[in-house]
Amino acid sequence: MRGLFKATLSKLVVGALMVMGALGESALYGDEGMWLYTNPPIERIKSKYGFEPTRDWLDHVQRSSVRFNSGGSGSFVSADGLVMTNHHVASDALQKMGTKDKNYYRDGFYAKNHDQEVKCEATELNVLMSIEDVTAQVNGVVKEGMDQSQAAMARRGIINKLEDDSFRNSGLRSNVITLYQGGVYHLYRFKKYTDVRLVFAPEQQIAFYGGDPDNFEYPRYDLDVAFFRVYEDKKPAKVKHFLKWSKDGCKENELTFVSGHPGRTTRLATMEELAYSRDIGFPFLLKRLYRAEVLLTAFSARSEENARQAKETLFSIQNSRKARLGGQAGLMDPELIARKKAEEQRLRDAAAKKPEFAEALKAFENIAKAQKVRADLIKPYSMLEGGAAFNSELFGIARTLVRAATEKGKPSAEKLREFIDSNRESMELSLFSEEPIHNEFEILKLADSLTFFAEEMGLGNPLVQAALGGKSPQTRASELILGSKIAQVAERRKLYAGGTEAINASRDPLILLAKAVDAEARSLRKRMETEVQEVTSQANLKISKVRFSLDGTNTYPDATFTLRLSYGTVTGYEENGKKVPAFTTFAGLYERSAEQRNKPPFDLPELWQKRKEKINLKTPYNFVSTADIIGGNSGSPVINKGAEVVGLIFDGNIQSLVLDFAYSDKEARAVSVCSQAISEALTKVYDAPKLAQELATGKASH
Repeated sequence: MRGLFKATLSKLVVGALMVMGALGESALYGDEGMWLYTNPPIERIKSKYGFEPTRDWLDHVQRSSVRFNSGGSGSFVSADGLVMTNHHVASDALQKMGTKDKNYYRDGFYAKNHDQEVKCEATELNVLMSIEDVTAQVNGVVKEGMDQSQAAMARRGIINKLEDDSFRNSGLRSNVITLYQGGVYHLYRFKKYTDVRLVFAPEQQIAFYGGDPDNFEYPRYDLDVAFFRVYEDKKPAKVKHFLKWSKDGCKENELTFVSGHPGRTTRLATMEELAYSRDIGFPFLLKRLYRAEVLLTAFSARSEENARQAKETLFSIQNSRKARLGGQAGLMDPELIARKKAEEQRLRDAAAKKPEFAEALKAFENIAKAQKVRADLIKPYSMLEGGAAFNSELFGIARTLVRAATEKGKPSAEKLREFIDSNRESMELSLFSEEPIHNEFEILKLADSLTFFAEEMGLGNPLVQAALGGKSPQTRASELILGSKIAQVAERRKLYAGGTEAINASRDPLILLAKAVDAEARSLRKRMETEVQEVTSQANLKISKVRFSLDGTNTYPDATFTLRLSYGTVTGYEENGKKVPAFTTFAGLYERSAEQRNKPPFDLPELWQKRKEKINLKTPYNFVSTADIIGGNSGSPVINKGAEVVGLIFDGNIQSLVLDFAYSDKEARAVSVCSQAISEALTKVYDAPKLAQELATGKASH
């Protein structure tokens, strides 16, 4: 999700908490919920809106929804494999397609026929096909008397086995998903598409109209849309499930649904976990983000080509920084903390009343202890295992090659999860991607991250010394990047195929560096998995039993970047005593440009200026709804009761920044592009009638 944080969120959080019920009570409010497709809120929807989603309806929407593994959501919108998402979800592909002479990210792209559709490197789309509850199998391997290391290994072993067995039996990508903080485990099976080709994207300026000043604001005027097509056997894929297009869009107060992949929420976190995020996790991450933002802004200002190379990375960093600022502000709000304390006390009180829940009280203490370990590990773990010390695509490739050789001969249960059979194809897709890597950009990032490593860990740290090799960060970075051959895909394939023998014989400087730091990185990873994650999983299992006893199954787990269903009505809101309408129009876009004298970032692309007379300016452009969304929902379809596309999620307003911790529909809104606006732009601005016709009919014309 994109957005700009401003000032304080205190009034926003107060509004959220006032509507969530009395302290000490647990109740879902309004249209709250990122619901599992296995447990949709059918009775809540039926009672409030008189509509009952059937199992056929749910299955159809589920299989029409797609996940971009690069981050973001999408949906099939024709029988010929056409996929709709956001421009900012497509930006990674647009960036990689670009060259010094052609900037697709800035200028847009349109393939008038299938032959012109461009394959996107290392792009993988997943469609959720089935879900199986494997909670008993996962928790059953953790036996009484096991220490944390044994328990963590046992849990990892059974998860690896479940995923590999499922992959071998079904041929589908299989991942065990942790839900309810470890209270439930589900095995998700995905159909995977790796031949993904770009069909259309508008200019970045109209997709992100208003830039940072309007980001996370409303009213908005963004055409944040892009279309891809998935192929099978070098032909457009034929898909049974796709969402039909609504030419009329939606109306105010209409019930709508959002099917997408929200990334991460922490609504079920304990007070100690929230305190860790507030006092340690967010501040350290923000320090890194600020540093990277300054570095890349300066690099981008040196030349247009530099700006093109860094654009997507810089955009991602700015978004992360803004989102964390919003989260941090929420965690510092006394009203939010009071609400969270009251909810935790409700669980503690319930546990104290029943002997069978006595272990839950101890579980809160165990989570608190785990957060102290997490705090001790955060710097070295982030630097070495998280890669903050080695901010380089080439170093990431080198590490993958080194680890792949080590993991290759291990039993499945003992492998790192990214190297088990179920995940191997996705790993190889990324490893052997032909996407361009720019040496100057790599040196810049690596030199700065090596400097950060030395600053945070101390120049005398043995691993800092090993990483620098007796050189300055700048000199060392140049030596590592320019002396490496792994930018060549053929070299990667040779090292990967050669396994341990080839890795041990390699004198490539990045391979040698990856080997030098890998033992300590693995050690830190093991400690994090054993002393933090396993402790927290076992503790949350006990706490979840209390929560389920109080609330039953009529609730939803925190977001996990897996498919969820949300719902809400199209409705405006009131801000500072002023009514904010639900819809904007194309007329508003041109008015916004005129009042800002068409100066950046409110300037209109040349084509939009030329085609103004052709456009129906009354066409609805963007709209807001009360659907419960978060980052990762970008690109999610907004559909009506007939499962027709009426819009496309691309953002939330500023009031939605607290949704990581608490839902509200007082002012928080999901922001979408109207389906009518997309059709209007395709036909009146971009001369893309074939694409508009494919949306209208659900079939590509040949």
